[in-house]
Amino acid sequence: MKKVFVLILIASFIILSFKSSNDYQFVVPVKWPKPFYDFSKNNLSNKKIELGRALFYEPLLSRNNTISCSSCHSQFTAFTHIDHSLSHGIDDRIGKRNSPALMNLAWHNSLMWDGAINHLDMQALAPISNPDEMDEKIEHVVMKLQASKMYPSLFLNAFNDSIITGEHLLKSISQFLVTLVSSNSKYDSVMRQESDFTIQEKNGYKLFKTNCAECHTEPLFTNLKFEINGLPIDTILNDKGRMNVTHIPKDSLKFKVPTLRNIQFSYPYMHDGRFKKLSEVLTHYTEGFQGGVTLSPKLQKKIILSSNERVDLIAFLFTLTDRSFLFNKDYSYPKNIFFPKKKE
Repeated sequence: MKKVFVLILIASFIILSFKSSNDYQFVVPVKWPKPFYDFSKNNLSNKKIELGRALFYEPLLSRNNTISCSSCHSQFTAFTHIDHSLSHGIDDRIGKRNSPALMNLAWHNSLMWDGAINHLDMQALAPISNPDEMDEKIEHVVMKLQASKMYPSLFLNAFNDSIITGEHLLKSISQFLVTLVSSNSKYDSVMRQESDFTIQEKNGYKLFKTNCAECHTEPLFTNLKFEINGLPIDTILNDKGRMNVTHIPKDSLKFKVPTLRNIQFSYPYMHDGRFKKLSEVLTHYTEGFQGGVTLSPKLQKKIILSSNERVDLIAFLFTLTDRSFLFNKDYSYPKNIFFPKKKE
């Protein structure tokens, strides 16, 4: 009887060890809303996340094997790019929009500046197939990955199947993307009563709540909706925003409200990257509106800020910088996967 009990304990330990080494526990920050993403349809695991991380940095996803997701979404700049206003693709092709910063995607019910994608598991299809970005077909990507030395074993570890499929590829990438949670900025530490704002930051927070919070709602700092913010249309790009998807005239020039988290590092700003500095953004919202009946109702009331108040507001926005997110090694280029150490 004692021997049987010991065997049961050993078996239980093995099961628990397997679970702790393979299952990923997604943690919702305190007082945050429930995520929109349905984890039951794509159960997170460390091996699938590891695979998705490799695919995020993999140039084989592009037609000429030169562009990866990370080419436009650099971790150190809040998973966007800062060296040009519009995204760049293969053969130096220029896209039509600034790449959005990637974080807290588990809470998003639509993606892209115009909401063209409504499910994170399908998100990667858009840049892969876009002729100005990766210009590739998912079936050809699968063929290239299947022919590689590395990926069949990674898919086997993740899905117990070395035969690579488009579904598994896309779900792996979305598994990595949902782990990109930014919730540890100074603002968050103040909300957790672990630190305090400076006088300037505190004043900026009051200004923010008065003038900005209706669209950039805490704690995600976006209301996840589409708004018309009064920007004059770029006559070269002629981007009508949400209307390109819905074909409803009233949606013309509506773009998704971006998060303000890590905004200190996610310039240039707006859907077309027209503003390089936060001071330019504030100037737009205080002086540069292209008004009219189509302007978002939330912006109908004029915003008045003194020069000192603008400085205070920017000081608060800097408290949204989450350095533990920007430099989290779990999100970085997986050198250990691409260049594993040789066994001695």
